[in-house]
Amino acid sequence: MTNQTVIVSDRKPILGSKTITVSVSNSPLFSSPPTYFTFPRRKFLELLEAADKNNNNNNNLGAGKIASWVDSMRDSSPTRLRSSSHESDSDNEDKTSWIVRFPSALNMFDEIMNAAKGKQIVMFLDYDGTLSPIVEDPDKAYITHEMREVVKDVALNFPTAIVTGRSIDKVRAFVKLNEIYYAGSHGMDIEGPTNENNYGESNQGVLFQPAREFVPMIEKVVKILEEKTKCIPGAMVENNKFCLSVHFRRVDEKRWAALAEQVKSVLVDYPKLKLTQGRKVLEIRPTIKWDKGQALNFLLRSLGFENSENVVPVYIGDDRTDEDAFKVLREKGQGFGILVSKVPKETNASYSLQDPSQVNEFLKRLVEWKRKTVGEE
Repeated sequence: MTNQTVIVSDRKPILGSKTITVSVSNSPLFSSPPTYFTFPRRKFLELLEAADKNNNNNNNLGAGKIASWVDSMRDSSPTRLRSSSHESDSDNEDKTSWIVRFPSALNMFDEIMNAAKGKQIVMFLDYDGTLSPIVEDPDKAYITHEMREVVKDVALNFPTAIVTGRSIDKVRAFVKLNEIYYAGSHGMDIEGPTNENNYGESNQGVLFQPAREFVPMIEKVVKILEEKTKCIPGAMVENNKFCLSVHFRRVDEKRWAALAEQVKSVLVDYPKLKLTQGRKVLEIRPTIKWDKGQALNFLLRSLGFENSENVVPVYIGDDRTDEDAFKVLREKGQGFGILVSKVPKETNASYSLQDPSQVNEFLKRLVEWKRKTVGEE
């Protein structure tokens, strides 16, 4: 979860009646007198996190803060959202409304391509949950051979980047392609293609590492958390070089509060690091103003498209951290964000796909469209 609001202000909350009403008084978030506000549940949790960030040096790890994190951890679980065996009429209406707002990118493929006609498409792809399925063991989030081949075909036809929270070394070991850009650690480690492609780019190597000074600190926190979380079965700490992840997908839900408390207690001594959240993972990152949206802008500048009106960036991702990139595209009024999700989520994306198999189909159709248009020229 990031410090941005991920639902456009003129949209009503689509996740139904789950709201929280609070009385706001002497809050750093509001300057008005004590007032009652009603928020969508997820929006309220985002405001709690924003308030928490403003008190980074506060050692108070009270039950309220931990409880809010546990609630947020539950919200990040697609399995939990789908756990009900019977969907209510209200749930079905919400899902239908959501699909109308964020239609399938496959169903709207012709519309998307019409908007891109005569322009340069640049592809940005998340990894986990987008190119590979979400799995219990993050070390086994393998990409299929078919997906690898279609991503390679995409990269041969369009400038292509994988933007992920993983370290570049790990995601490259999964993907095994040299034709693409890699933006690891949520965009804090960016490398170009390492062999020549259709765009004449070759052996570019490291392009940008804005958080290099934090590497020793990250390594230290990894060791501390590995020791601290030993007592919580299923918890896994992953060093992503410029950030780190604490995976709780295999942790019993009854232990989530203990895990959140352990993680937050460590960060009290590291005010230059911040805690955010993804899909069943707690992310610890430097407090620098850099995210996947900033990485998208950097890559567009590197490719010479910073001020171009003849470029269509397309970003496909499934995680809260991808919302930073979706938001950039929406604010630019240029390109499209495509959210990968089977359940309604608040998002700044324009379209949706349900799972990696649909991502695969979209990418295949994209390559076919490119070959066809080239043949017609």
